[in-house]
Amino acid sequence: MSAEAADRVAAVTSSRPSTPLQTSWFEFLLDGSLLEKHLESSNADPAPVQLIIQFLEQASKPSVNEQNQVQPPADNRRNRTLKLLALKVAAYMKWDLDALEKGLTIPVLNMLLNELLCVSKVPPGVKHVDLDLSTLPPTTAMAVVIYNRWAIRTIVLSSFPEKQTKPGPHQMNMLSIVQQEKEMTDNILTVLKEQATDSISVLEGALQLKKDFYVHTLRTLDLLAADAAANGETESSTAGLRISADELHCQVHYDVGCIFFQQGCTDQPAYQKARDHFRQTKELLKKLDSTVHVHLDEKRLAGYWNACKALTQDCDSDSQTTPYDQINSLIRAHSYQAVIEAFIKDNVSRVLPNNFRRSVLREFLYKVQLGESGLDEVCHKLCVCNAVRDALEGEVLSVHFQQLLLKPSRRTVDFILEVCTLSLEKDRPSETSRKHMANFMKTLCESLEELPLLFVVSSHKLFMDLLKEEERKVLMEQMRKRSATINLSAKPLPSFYDIPASASVNIGQLEQQLILLLEPRRIRQILIELHGMAERPYWRVNSKWEVPPDYINVILSIKDNLTKDLVYILMAKGLHCISIKDFAHARQLFSACLELVTEFSPKLRQIMLNEMLLLEVRAHETMAAEGSKERPPPDLVSRVRGYLEMRIHDLPLRQVVGEECVAFMLNWRENDYLTLQVPPSLVMNNPYIKLGQLLASTCKELPGPKECRRTAKELWDVVVQICSVSIQHKRNNDGRVGLIKHRESSMGILHRSKFITFIKKLREPLVLTTLISLFVRLHSIVRDDIVNEVTAEHLTIWPSTLPKFVEPFCLSLSIVTNQYSAALNLYLQAGAVSSDFFTKAVPPDVYTDQVLKRMIKCCSMMNCHTQVAVLCQFLREVDYMTAFKALQEQNSHDAMDSFYDYIWDVTILEYLTHIHHKRGETEKRQIAVKAIGQAELNTSNPEEVLQLAAQKRKKRFLQAMAKLYF
Repeated sequence: MSAEAADRVAAVTSSRPSTPLQTSWFEFLLDGSLLEKHLESSNADPAPVQLIIQFLEQASKPSVNEQNQVQPPADNRRNRTLKLLALKVAAYMKWDLDALEKGLTIPVLNMLLNELLCVSKVPPGVKHVDLDLSTLPPTTAMAVVIYNRWAIRTIVLSSFPEKQTKPGPHQMNMLSIVQQEKEMTDNILTVLKEQATDSISVLEGALQLKKDFYVHTLRTLDLLAADAAANGETESSTAGLRISADELHCQVHYDVGCIFFQQGCTDQPAYQKARDHFRQTKELLKKLDSTVHVHLDEKRLAGYWNACKALTQDCDSDSQTTPYDQINSLIRAHSYQAVIEAFIKDNVSRVLPNNFRRSVLREFLYKVQLGESGLDEVCHKLCVCNAVRDALEGEVLSVHFQQLLLKPSRRTVDFILEVCTLSLEKDRPSETSRKHMANFMKTLCESLEELPLLFVVSSHKLFMDLLKEEERKVLMEQMRKRSATINLSAKPLPSFYDIPASASVNIGQLEQQLILLLEPRRIRQILIELHGMAERPYWRVNSKWEVPPDYINVILSIKDNLTKDLVYILMAKGLHCISIKDFAHARQLFSACLELVTEFSPKLRQIMLNEMLLLEVRAHETMAAEGSKERPPPDLVSRVRGYLEMRIHDLPLRQVVGEECVAFMLNWRENDYLTLQVPPSLVMNNPYIKLGQLLASTCKELPGPKECRRTAKELWDVVVQICSVSIQHKRNNDGRVGLIKHRESSMGILHRSKFITFIKKLREPLVLTTLISLFVRLHSIVRDDIVNEVTAEHLTIWPSTLPKFVEPFCLSLSIVTNQYSAALNLYLQAGAVSSDFFTKAVPPDVYTDQVLKRMIKCCSMMNCHTQVAVLCQFLREVDYMTAFKALQEQNSHDAMDSFYDYIWDVTILEYLTHIHHKRGETEKRQIAVKAIGQAELNTSNPEEVLQLAAQKRKKRFLQAMAKLYF
């Protein structure tokens, strides 16, 4: 470096504020006294847990011998010293498992505690449960206790929702390291869970010891390093940090209580054991003067204690009962009316949290699902109580309550008004409460359809008191518009059915019920009443009622109008229920329709049997997609075969039924039927069966490439034909040939769009692997790109060239024909599915760097350059070069500055301000400056704040992208 350059560096360096350099791990090896000084200093950098990670990382690095072979870490003085340094840091932290668990991953903490067992001379090869703790040296016994406490705590923590992985020692090759760490963690957890019973026994044994315990300190660990001195002093009864028996028992009782509570969901008596341990914890906490060595969350302990009392029906344990205890006691005593009254009183006092009140309602709903009778009304009343509480707090009303308002009885409305009246403070309700309650009364009026019930609310004293005269007039006018022929201020009608048959409002309300109802008998009853009032085609009442076009003519040819309406509506409602996966109601509706048509139409009967088969196939496939491993019953498989082989003259058959039946057979590996038993005439006439047979044959013969090449070649030819498109040409005025358009080739047994729909219904891994392999081979041939070649399993079974009949045609594959918008749509769909529509972070194994770079390419090729810049931030290492290049482009086809709110990288924002200033784009520069000025993006913020800001912008950006491309 020249003297001038050195001066410049010195000048720059001297102008910066001096910050202390981070101490490197190897410096602690060189200076034995440095560790204590470092740990005692304020704001030690690296922090203690980071030091443990660094020491253990260096000590566990594999070595390479002279033959360049990787060897396990050497057992030398350097590595032993590094491990001892890690233990000394943990000793400085007083072996606080809370702090260690927060800062260290499971594999690192496992390594640390195993090293503690080693230096504490725990007998190797002996199970901890076989050790007699009372005969071991104090520090040895304590090492066993610490390890087994960590073991059961880790099991409990692993049962909670998984948090983001803590950063490990490496940052390079992060993906593979995270994967390795996950595998190591899973392996360790498997061992810990297998040994959980032994760990509990060890800790219960420790609870029997009444003497004080001692744990290693920095001094005793130093003595261990000097072998001669260690033999005597470190094993004496007073060596190390003293922990009183009560302190240790308090902590152990809490930890053991936690694992028993976790086991309670599968072993009910475990809740009783958990309760006993939590009781001991509470008693010891009261007894202890100092809790220096007790690390537990007393609020969490209180939560565990209340839950155990509720689950074990023990509410007499405390002299003072909490509101939770009172409610749980009433539930156990089946005093349900008293529970309702307690909820109404709580609407005034608001002591019980909303989540507890909702959990009580869920408990009752669960009992109803289990078939417990007489609880429907209790559920309705608790739902009303919770809705009024939500209304008073300005919360959104629950879906359950809104469903209750779809068809409420007079009794329900009276109860709602009673709860509203009792839930306001008696003396002088606050203005906020009055305002919220008035809004609730308005909502109630707007939700009720039946006129008599509307009058009950609008004439109630509370309604008159809360709403001003002007508000009441406006609301009444809205109600009049909704039912113009009825005067809402008139005397209420005695009953809904007493309205004269000629009143149009009666027909309108019956039609409204007809739309909402799912009970077949009630649907039939309403149709009978409607036909008695006016003869018209009621199947047209709802434009969203649809039946397949194949069946329209058969249904509309029914002569009796009532029967025609009923068949059409039952089928349409059943199909709608299937589409929303409400299979229980679909079965009821289809069964009723089948019973009806059996009386007069064999053709419609067979149609309904076919639709009911499709219903059962979809129901079973849905269960399988949700994780069920249960195979379909033999009866269902037999019915599917029967449908595929069915030949009835003049019977309309829906293509989708055959398609899903073939997919069903493939998904459940009914390959023998498809390859050997299906009649040849079906293979010739049904393209789905032909495709299914070829897929089944190829999969069946996959282990031997030579045998399966013949069927694979046939499958290849069929798929290539389907994927082919013809190119139509037309001569221009000047006589030259011009390209007009691509059309799907008519050569294929299926149209490409139908083929794609069929593929989406397949989920059997081997079938999907086979198809992916075929498409990879097809892609490689069409793309002919050696550098970016894609690989897959079983590529050798496919031909290496396209068949001759494709020469006049060209292949249309999304990836090849540069359908970037379609590709981006699919990438966004994958992210949305894995993150609850971007309400959570997209898992890193879904949006890998490779996937993100492809998304960036898609945006770039569509000239959406601002989107490119935003996505560059998502990469593990921000790609500034690509981002800056994209922002320099002036022909961006996206909304440009509207995306600036999604940028959290200050460097990119600063570059944006520079670019806009250079171009004289003042308004856009101001938007970028405003984005930089947000407090949460301040680089001085803690890392957690910056990460939170980034995650928030990621979610919002991906949601915005989904709106654009979905």
